[in-house]
Formats: sequence, structure tokens, C-alpha cells
Amino acid sequence: MSALRHAFRKVKATHPFTIDAIVILPEHLHCIWTLPPNDANFGIRWSLIKSGFSRQFAPGEKCSQSRQKRKERGIWQRRFWEHVIRDDEDYARHIDYIHWNPVKHGLVKRVKDWPYSSFHPYVKNNIYPLDWASMGDFDGIGAE
Repeated sequence: MSALRHAFRKVKATHPFTIDAIVILPEHLHCIWTLPPNDANFGIRWSLIKSGFSRQFAPGEKCSQSRQKRKERGIWQRRFWEHVIRDDEDYARHIDYIHWNPVKHGLVKRVKDWPYSSFHPYVKNNIYPLDWASMGDFDGIGAE
């Protein structure tokens, strides 16, 4: 976790952004970022985070032949999904989706039980109640 935290901090120092919501799962993560005005370059930030994180580990993970030809690591997926938030309702729905993700993937039965999430600061700031969204509360929260 510290390697990922370090990669984020390093990129934020040169390409500022604010993390509005985040969840880190074993094989992927979700974030909502706010970028500075007139800056929509998510791509450079993701590229720098991925490469900065990857360089902290010796190669050795499984890689497809396609990735080997391109001299890519097998840690990250090639692309990222980008969505521009349209309004307050869209923003709230995406934050809910991010925080619900560990339950959706069967990692925990209650959102509060996943430690690698911005859900906990949201609870501390009285945005969510601690008992928000347990397995069975929803058929599923969808961002789209």
C-alpha cells in the first residue's frame, strides 16, 4: 500500500489533483479526482502513477507475449475508464459505487469492513453513516 501511496504523492506534486473518493481492491482501484481548472489530463496522471508504482517492484509478474513485445509490465491493465461527472447526482452515484465496490466483489459483507477506502473519512465527516450499505441492502449500486 505504501508503494501506491508514494506513487500518488509523487504525481500529485507535479500534476496536482484532489482525490474525492477512492477504493483500492486486490486487483483494481476506483477513484474520483478533481483536477485544476482547464486541466483534463487524466491520462498523464494515470500513466505516471502506474509507471511510478511499477518501478518500485522487480519484474517477474506474468505477462502476455503482446506485453512482452511492447516491454510492458503485467501489473496494470493498459487502459483506464474515464467519466466526466455531469452533476451532483452523478457525483453522488459514483461515490456510492466506489464505496460499494468491495461488497460488490464479495470481499466484505459491509462497506465499513473494507479498510482501503475513502468511505471511512466520509463517515468521520458525517457524509455517510457507519452502517451504510451492507450486503442485501441493494441489488447493486451502479455508476452507469
